[in-house]
Amino acid sequence: MCGIVAILSDGEPVDAGSVERATRALHHRGPDARHCWIDEEARIGLGHARLSIIDLSTGDQPLANEDATIHAVVNGELYDFERIRRELEDKGHRFATRSDSEILLHLYEDLGLGCMEHLRGEFAFVLWDSRRRILVAGRDRFGIKPLFYAQRGGKLLFASEAKALFAAGVPARWDHESFFDANSLVVPRQDRTLFASVRQVPPGHLLVASGSRVEIQRYWDFDYPLADAVDERSDAECAELLRDALDEAVRLRLRADVPVGCYLSGGIDSCAVLGLASRHRIKPIRTFTLRFDRAEYDEGPIAREMADKVGAEFQPIALAQADLAEHFADAIWHGETLCLNAHGVAKFVLSRAVREAGYKVVLTGEGSDEILGGYPPFRRDMLLYDSAGQEPQVVARLLAELDSANPLSHGLLLPDGNSLPAGRVKTALGFVPSWMEAYGSTGRKMHALFSDQYLRLMAGRDSFGGLIDHIDVAGQLAGRSPVHQSLYLWAKTQLVNYVLTMLGDRMEMAHSVEGRVPFLDHHVVELVRSLPVRQKIRGTVEKYVLREAARPVLTETVYARHKHPFTSPPVALAPDGKLHELLQETLRGQALESLPFYDRGKVVGLLDRLPAMSVAERTAIDPALMMLLSACTIQQRFRPSA
Repeated sequence: MCGIVAILSDGEPVDAGSVERATRALHHRGPDARHCWIDEEARIGLGHARLSIIDLSTGDQPLANEDATIHAVVNGELYDFERIRRELEDKGHRFATRSDSEILLHLYEDLGLGCMEHLRGEFAFVLWDSRRRILVAGRDRFGIKPLFYAQRGGKLLFASEAKALFAAGVPARWDHESFFDANSLVVPRQDRTLFASVRQVPPGHLLVASGSRVEIQRYWDFDYPLADAVDERSDAECAELLRDALDEAVRLRLRADVPVGCYLSGGIDSCAVLGLASRHRIKPIRTFTLRFDRAEYDEGPIAREMADKVGAEFQPIALAQADLAEHFADAIWHGETLCLNAHGVAKFVLSRAVREAGYKVVLTGEGSDEILGGYPPFRRDMLLYDSAGQEPQVVARLLAELDSANPLSHGLLLPDGNSLPAGRVKTALGFVPSWMEAYGSTGRKMHALFSDQYLRLMAGRDSFGGLIDHIDVAGQLAGRSPVHQSLYLWAKTQLVNYVLTMLGDRMEMAHSVEGRVPFLDHHVVELVRSLPVRQKIRGTVEKYVLREAARPVLTETVYARHKHPFTSPPVALAPDGKLHELLQETLRGQALESLPFYDRGKVVGLLDRLPAMSVAERTAIDPALMMLLSACTIQQRFRPSA
């Protein structure tokens, strides 16, 4: 796990100082070594900040093939690399290191861009082929590892984080359209960011640059089965298939030359990962669990019970509002995006505790909800749109039960009030996914805080409709079940742009910790996508097949427990807390006024209304408050121009 940089010039020579500054800006991603390489023509420069996990002694980068005609920098892990290496060596390839990353060079030598189907893991890379004079930049199938790029002054620049591009001379400027979309809680285009000059290589895609030409190519997608496809596999068979696939994914991710721990909550995802991992380890695995200071958000007792079941070491990390306030700005600086809840800050603190305990690698449960329909809105979609044959009164009862059982999800994952218009989505799909309704209800709250000038500038902009315009509706959504359509759209937006950022890579790598995600092993995902919806959701029971697959390694408490989204206690529930104090000072001060988007009077009016709100209302307004605070923090830390 590392930070990578590349600069390709179509004109004047690449400045070695720019490569070095950008690489140095990623020191937190790779504190163990830092190296740069510039080719003889000074046309291409590569930088690498290394976090050494596999091959501690010879795995430094940039890497080169046998005749130095191909160079590359790689961020992430490529699993099952030893088998692939042996096959390549049998074909005559010679390796200079014992690292997993080097297989990329030799696979590319043999297969060109076709090498992507052989890469398994969490990765991003930039490769320079001097023979063909092309640059290839690739990102894993789900966007677990970040890869940003910018074009400036005849140069094409790449980096693991936007801040490294800024260090190389790319200006930080707000993208007004993207900011509007972010406040609508959906990003229509996978390549956009909050910064006008910065783009992302989309998940499952390659960027190929030759001369001044830049082309984006898709190499993988979900390809859900058609809704009328017949699947006669039994519940037991499906559970066994998932258990075997997930077990292999966990086993591969335990491969490291440093200790490997586990994040552990009270949810089935991390508990399943821990349970399977414990079967492959003789010594107890160290687990790390966040403990919040409000009982309804604290999963510590359930996590401890799970750790005891498998003989794991249990390390709780207590968090109070003061801790969230202290680390809020740093977490947002690392995340480079808006947050919906302080849970990202909590993950930031968690990764710090992991590193202080001497660990560089943890297994996590992220991705399970995205492929198995774990969040409440997917269950709502099942009841509303995939309930053929059920009595209407039964569906109504189950919807009411779902709503009452998830009070912490209102305003975040379940609708709270009126939503933004989504007519184009309904026209294209025949329905509006419940998560869009939920996010649209928060988006409407955010739009009510915009200045009149900004609203006029964005008049007519339809973020949800824009998403449909940039999605392969005919190839990936048409004819699929509504739940699978909803899962697909979530994966293309919220998974990559939020979950894997504010709850994944960026919060972990802030403290040089590598998070590994077995549920997003593409072999696991390709199995799960083939399963019918009934294996994912049964009535109001989410992740049905996972519960059955993992039952032998779970406590009964976890097996029977419904999904509780990982959230930090809302800021307005602790009006005397430090985070609330930070919120008030920031939004009533100069930081908000320096943003070119919001109306200060409207925001202050919202703050003045908080004390009179009920607990439910203060819970539902939390995403809006956190978005305001994180926007101000980005303005303070990056100082983007308008």
